[in-house]
Amino acid sequence: MDTDPTPARDPWRPVRYLWRVPLLVLHVLLGILLCALILSWNRHRVMVDGREPFAHRMIRWWSTMLMRIFGLRSVRVGKPLPDPVLFVANHTSWIDIELLHSQRAACFVAKAEIARWPLVGWMAATGGTIFHRRGSNHSLAAVMQAMVERLRGGRSVAVFPEGGTGHNGVLKVFHARIFQAALDAQVPVQPVALRFARDGKRVVDAGFREGENFMGNLLRMLGEAPLDAEVHFLAPVPAMPDARRRMAELSRERIGVALEDAHA
Repeated sequence: MDTDPTPARDPWRPVRYLWRVPLLVLHVLLGILLCALILSWNRHRVMVDGREPFAHRMIRWWSTMLMRIFGLRSVRVGKPLPDPVLFVANHTSWIDIELLHSQRAACFVAKAEIARWPLVGWMAATGGTIFHRRGSNHSLAAVMQAMVERLRGGRSVAVFPEGGTGHNGVLKVFHARIFQAALDAQVPVQPVALRFARDGKRVVDAGFREGENFMGNLLRMLGEAPLDAEVHFLAPVPAMPDARRRMAELSRERIGVALEDAHA
């Protein structure tokens, strides 16, 4: 695996905090305003003839600017399918949601704990997030139903089939049941590889490190040197009504290749 080791000491880190922290506060305040004035009444609009509704463009703009504050330059590789589509991506941290949102506004499936986070939970709910209580079969059934309804209504849905974050570049097994929503709604499945790089070399610890929490990761990334944040939209996975496991494996295989090969 081609990685870029984190420097032992970065003398520019304090300087980056000086200008990034105020910008982050202002950007979050702007996000609250956008949620209150735009997303609250325009979030259910759908793509027509390949044209994104205004609210979706605002989500992409806000996410792109948030990543720039963290020193992340969003780079798209490949082309996303038009709505509706089920996007399945690898998962390393909270950054993944904003990274994918910078390229395509979608309804994400996220853990229910986020809904209780101050401010963040409200913004996520306003943006159309579907919350899931891990370990609850009843919650999973409700999530699957909500996914199908969003997809049939013309919205795209994005999920992390690993069921949790991976560490040190490890790609975990994809859960197959989540692919049933695309089969029921009769929409395509498009794998998406989220990859971080510096000078062309993959960086595997931009996401959560083992034992690191949300606030710890946020503060660490806020002081990091610039990175390229790549979004690889890969070839769609064929629908296999009798082989969800194969759909999951094929999605994982394609994402794994793209993570290791920047030209995939």
